[in-house]
Amino acid sequence: MERRKDVLVTLLGDALAFSVAWYVFYYLRFELQWFGENQTVAPALVLLPGLIITVYWLAMFAFFGLYKRLYLASRFDEILRVAKISLIGILVFFFLLFTDDLNWNPQNIAQAKNLTLVYWLLIFGFVSLNRIVVRTIQKVAVSKGYGLHKAVIIGIGDTAKEVYADIMRHKTTGLDVAGFIDASRHTKEDDIKIDRKLLLGKVQELNTIIETHGIEDVIVAVEPANRDKLITILDLINKPNISVKLIPDFYQIISGMNKTNQIFGLPLIEVMPDPMPAWEKSVKRLMDVVLSILILVVSAPVMLLVALIIRLTDPGPVIFAQERVGLFGRPFIMYKFRSMYVNAEAKTGPTWATENDSRITPVGYWLRKLRLDELPQLWNVIKGDMSLVGPRPEREHFVNQFKAQIPLYARRLRVRPGITGWAQVKWKYDETFDDVKEKTKYDLFYVENISLKMDIKILINTIATMLSGKGQ
Repeated sequence: MERRKDVLVTLLGDALAFSVAWYVFYYLRFELQWFGENQTVAPALVLLPGLIITVYWLAMFAFFGLYKRLYLASRFDEILRVAKISLIGILVFFFLLFTDDLNWNPQNIAQAKNLTLVYWLLIFGFVSLNRIVVRTIQKVAVSKGYGLHKAVIIGIGDTAKEVYADIMRHKTTGLDVAGFIDASRHTKEDDIKIDRKLLLGKVQELNTIIETHGIEDVIVAVEPANRDKLITILDLINKPNISVKLIPDFYQIISGMNKTNQIFGLPLIEVMPDPMPAWEKSVKRLMDVVLSILILVVSAPVMLLVALIIRLTDPGPVIFAQERVGLFGRPFIMYKFRSMYVNAEAKTGPTWATENDSRITPVGYWLRKLRLDELPQLWNVIKGDMSLVGPRPEREHFVNQFKAQIPLYARRLRVRPGITGWAQVKWKYDETFDDVKEKTKYDLFYVENISLKMDIKILINTIATMLSGKGQ
């Protein structure tokens, strides 16, 4: 909730800054005639363009992620981000408004440059002022104990006790520790160094504790003897918008292999669950929607033909709908052209598809070979349940089974599931548990290295697979 307030306050302040910058620009241009223009514009006619331009700037800032990670952000770093993105925005603005009217006249070009420069300075100045004021008020409020983010410390030893003491001494960290979580299943009395009244429970209860106490930050401060539990701990944290920080080993600090942040005097490794920049995420989502609509339109005749063939060759529904686990473990209904006989798993229960699977219909065999059975999932992409590229969504039965047996399997759920993915183009279809483990490696590689470049590469490989008929 606090993070939403950070975004809302900053966004409203920016909207006001954009509006003020526009009206100051209007006053300088048409009232004071700074640029030698004799024309006048009625103030009423400036209102609508001002509103449109404000929306444009808010969209531009949101596109490049300037409304993320705002809590106690460095004012200097934030001003640099504002300068960079406002410069990109003003260049787009320049080409959209002036290019067609300049006629390559040197005088017109010089005037357009002056107008653009002054307007950019106004945008940069007013928005930076807003950010400095908001962040300063925020820091003052935090230093007095207001607006703190709820945090929990995983660990009950000396390290956890030291971290807690440092946080309590420095309120400017913005953290309010709700308590500690025991990372061990069997704890000896001598191992507990913290106040027992602050012990919230075992690490297996982590997600419940996060929900109950409204936790926004998790600090992992286990003792060196328990460092082998780090993977298990990270695997358990399956909540969106949770910031996770680790207390690094001395070797990790001096080796330069990890990026550390100095927070309340202790170097911390911040676990970044979302390596994709905000602008790439926006482009990825836009690409998902646009390409899905285009493919649906172009493939409509093929889909109608497939639906007709399924209906004529086998009794039962044309579309197969099944619940799958999506982003952050949220269930959704996934759609496919039915490629198996009706009630194919009535006797066996949930099982993997295998080569020469007897449950697959003759038509379904070719639909799978050509990947045509996946076409209805484009609707899932448009709805936002899926992406064109991402780890394949699984049923809850299998997800629970894999999470218990495959380390870090849950990290696949930190991105939208996809129609195709890195594992699909690099590994064969799941037939055994070993196949699933191997594919998980590819999925985790994708999650940690997600990018538009990688998505395009996967899509090209998928098209090649479809044309070669190597699907299963």
